Amino acid sequence: MEGGIADPAGLALYPSHRCKTLYLIRHGQAVHNVAGEQDHKAYSFPEYFDAQLTSLGWDQVDNLRKHVNACGLAKKIELVVVSPLLRTMQTAVGVFGGEKFTNTSSLQEEKPLMVENAGNSSRHAISSSNSPPFIAIEYCRERMGRNACDKRRSITEYSDLFPGINFSQIENDEDVYWKPDSRETDEQVAARGVTFLKWLWSRTEKEIAVVTHSAFLLETLRLFGSDTHPSIKTNEISHPFSNCELRSIVLVDTSMLGSDAPIANYP
Repeated sequence: MEGGIADPAGLALYPSHRCKTLYLIRHGQAVHNVAGEQDHKAYSFPEYFDAQLTSLGWDQVDNLRKHVNACGLAKKIELVVVSPLLRTMQTAVGVFGGEKFTNTSSLQEEKPLMVENAGNSSRHAISSSNSPPFIAIEYCRERMGRNACDKRRSITEYSDLFPGINFSQIENDEDVYWKPDSRETDEQVAARGVTFLKWLWSRTEKEIAVVTHSAFLLETLRLFGSDTHPSIKTNEISHPFSNCELRSIVLVDTSMLGSDAPIANYP
């Protein structure tokens, strides 16, 4: 083709072994969301401690579950990472867990992902059969401090409610990060988000679902997208998440942080 190289403006290339696909999900509607819309002070009320999903929240979870199965995403997910709070774990196991748990065989060693009625859910126990592994990590918790809805229970209690979730990454049984008289700043939440992304990058999995919270997602994603079209940053990256919204993004290693070998490449 004469006249020089075609203009590649608007396109970009990057080696696939330096990328991961993340499926970011905000939890379904929880009881504190409803109260907070009427009175913002309600987030700090003790009755909303570690708030659970509402009936509408569970409907949102069921609809998202149908979507991830219909589009084939459920079969692609290699790992589900979840914030250790009731509403996020309910959402995660409801979307990506197995069917109703029935331990009918004496030889069956399967643990349910969630026991019956966990968090006053009025839901049946959820099986871990045919589901990806689940791991809880504190890096992706909601903004911590003051608001009772963002304080977690003990890991001992969670382990009884969600036997199939791996809590080994959490060092302290009780919540040592939530403070009643101080609250994380935007900058502190964003810095925690970067630490979380670096932790995700250290994982071997390439297709990872993350079930987390609105402020955590907002403050973390605001740091990114400046190298894209302004409408992409505003509308697709840093736009606030709705309850039970799923958004897929690609995490790229641009700084030689390290990556798996390119197994598909052939010299």
